[in-house]
Amino acid sequence: MKEIKAIIRPSKLLDVTEELQKIDGLPGVTVSEIKGFGKSRGKNASDKVVYEMVEFIPRIQLEVVVNEDLVAEVVDVIQKYAHTGNTGDGKVFVSTVDEIVKIRTNERGPGAV
Repeated sequence: MKEIKAIIRPSKLLDVTEELQKIDGLPGVTVSEIKGFGKSRGKNASDKVVYEMVEFIPRIQLEVVVNEDLVAEVVDVIQKYAHTGNTGDGKVFVSTVDEIVKIRTNERGPGAV
């Protein structure tokens, strides 16, 4: 199993999630509103938030856990529909998931997704 985390622009959330929902076998997506900054430190961003003298840029974090056979398709969808070509489009991270436990049933492994 793999966990895919993507940090994208808030304006791209609807485009990305609509396309992700079309992927057969996708178990679900977790969406979080986050703030942060990258290499440019948000100096030229129009949507920056200043918190205690540090400039942050609002972003969306998507998280999804999938079987390895879906990783390329999920990453391709995020890349295609989150892309604007401008600085700050975001990042996609893919990590290995060692264990999954479904809290309600105590089911473990891929079936717990």
